[in-house]
Amino acid sequence: MVFKVIFIGPIRAGKSTIGRLLAERLNLPQRSMDKISGAFYDEIGYDREFARQLEEQGFYEITQYWKPFEAYAVERLLSEPEETVIDLGGGHSVYADETLFARVKKALSPFPNVILLMPSPDLDESVSTLNERTGGFVSNGYDFHENFVRSRCNYELAKHIVYTKGKTPEETCAETEALLVYN
Repeated sequence: MVFKVIFIGPIRAGKSTIGRLLAERLNLPQRSMDKISGAFYDEIGYDREFARQLEEQGFYEITQYWKPFEAYAVERLLSEPEETVIDLGGGHSVYADETLFARVKKALSPFPNVILLMPSPDLDESVSTLNERTGGFVSNGYDFHENFVRSRCNYELAKHIVYTKGKTPEETCAETEALLVYN
């Protein structure tokens, strides 16, 4: 089994920041799904023109189109043989479609270092904190912070949960590093 640390969690939970710090500490590359997912999407026929049309309707609509591509991107990234620190995008770990969720769950299951980052164990406080960071994230009635914080998917996928409230990124990184399982 190749050593990987995989951060999951809602938008603006700190996945990329803590991922970067941990990658530096472990002297490993960092792979941010938000930066690389497009190439994986293209492998299975992502239609950019159709996506642009959906995005004009709203962010929620485009995220629904992304879901099968997100599941594939998770499978694809985790299949790479390099040791790495990965931060998934907020939507890459939340699925309403059970078939897609099962695929992602299967892809993540062999890895002991799947870390869910959340602001607080209090879900209402987590939503409030994320709303403060972004000004809220609602599209066509769908509240992304509310849904991503409360999604059972994140909790079922996570092997560990790290709460960031009252901690510096460096403290959160140190706490995360102490939880890591080395093969």
